Amino acid sequence: MQFTKSYKFWFATGSQDLYGDECLRKVADHSKEIVAGLNASGKLPFEVVLKPTLISQASIRQTFNDANNDPECAGVITWMHTFSPAKMWILGLQEFRKPLCHLHTQFNEEIPYDTIDMDFMNENQSAHGDREYGHIVSRMGIERKVIVGHWQDPEVVEELAGWMYTAVGAIESSHIRVCRFGDNMNNVAVTEGDKVEAQIKFGWEIDHYNVNDLVEIVNAVSDSDTNALTDEYYSKYKILLEGRDADEFRKHVSVQARQEIGLRKFLEENNYHAVVTHFGMLGGLKQLPGLSIQRLMEDGYGFGAEGDWKTAALVRLMKLMTAGKKDAKGTSFMEDYTYNFVKGKEGILQAHMLEVCPSIADGDISIKVCPLSMGNREDPARLVFTGKEGKGVACSLIDLGHRFRLIISCVDVKKTEKEMPKLPVATAFWTPEPDLKTGAAAWILAGGAHHTSFSYDLNAQQMVDLADAFGIESVVIDNNTDLRSLKNELRWNEMYFGRR
Repeated sequence: MQFTKSYKFWFATGSQDLYGDECLRKVADHSKEIVAGLNASGKLPFEVVLKPTLISQASIRQTFNDANNDPECAGVITWMHTFSPAKMWILGLQEFRKPLCHLHTQFNEEIPYDTIDMDFMNENQSAHGDREYGHIVSRMGIERKVIVGHWQDPEVVEELAGWMYTAVGAIESSHIRVCRFGDNMNNVAVTEGDKVEAQIKFGWEIDHYNVNDLVEIVNAVSDSDTNALTDEYYSKYKILLEGRDADEFRKHVSVQARQEIGLRKFLEENNYHAVVTHFGMLGGLKQLPGLSIQRLMEDGYGFGAEGDWKTAALVRLMKLMTAGKKDAKGTSFMEDYTYNFVKGKEGILQAHMLEVCPSIADGDISIKVCPLSMGNREDPARLVFTGKEGKGVACSLIDLGHRFRLIISCVDVKKTEKEMPKLPVATAFWTPEPDLKTGAAAWILAGGAHHTSFSYDLNAQQMVDLADAFGIESVVIDNNTDLRSLKNELRWNEMYFGRR
């Protein structure tokens, strides 16, 4: 998927006029060179736009408010080239409503030992000015990303790029609209949540429709359109009849084609970006949507099963955060199913009844038609494949009753030891860091769900930054996780976030 907006990030340099016009000219020249260098690096996903040097309360306030009002501005990168008295930043910071990054850098990489004098020191004092600015941002309690290092350092540029994806996610979050066909699965706790609080925190609009509102649109899809999309399926994917009659198999597949067309029409006409279904609330649908949902996810829609609107919105958000990313490996709805406890081969088999996004597929993608005991409908068609190998993050957004918590598990996706020819679903197999025993215990202690929003293309720090942007708790499970320390962290978080 691609963004419809051409997002940009503003670069705001702080200074003041104590050292005269010549110094300010050099400040402007240095800022211009830094911005040009960042844009020329080829590592940033979005353009950096240089703004005039800020040396007064009025110019700072105007710049931040202009950023608020520019729909293409996804955030502001700030840097204090010289000393910038921080009280003049207060009003602008108070009124700023978009992601903020503090790039703690300086123009020169090395101290010019042979020539350095007080003029150079006065002009190049980011180590001084950034601390003054950082103090006021901390005192005001404003969330921001702090990146430290020379602007030409590839690691610094990579960190800035990662923050840009997160910032865009935070901006786009306020536009996410989730369409629910059916409610949460009866008696299930973890898929429940406070929809009003979610809209306050994340901007998500979560609406509900009777599934028969969708059925009317699905039934109105023409045979010619259905046949054309079915033909596309047959040309794009391997067909695994596995003894089924070819004509009967195609009829089952065409049901999903008709559902895909109908679902797209409903979502597009009503401006929804994520969808939730429930196998117990299918109304007049002939099949539980499977292949149709998988293809919608591949095109960027979020999805949650059994009424799980939090996961649906988070899948959409993570897809937005990776949109247009070069060599992306995929993002999907996922569910923990069963363990392998064999020593040295530990891991968790990930799948779902039908709905795993083919963006994560490695190799062939096939269509199967198999019975599904739940839902009491005809055998649904689904795409079947195995996930790619590689590192990723599996995330669970849970509602603790008085606050949200984002749980972030770093995982290593591997190939299963053997094929599973009788399992008719898409799968991935991963081991959580630091190991299965610790990772699974940490997940349970933190209250993580069985549904996850998974991505190969995001890292834990980006998801932590996202949680910080929303002002919610985050818990990371990675190679540094120790259960005793985690328990204390959860207790401390309860005291901090529980009082907010």
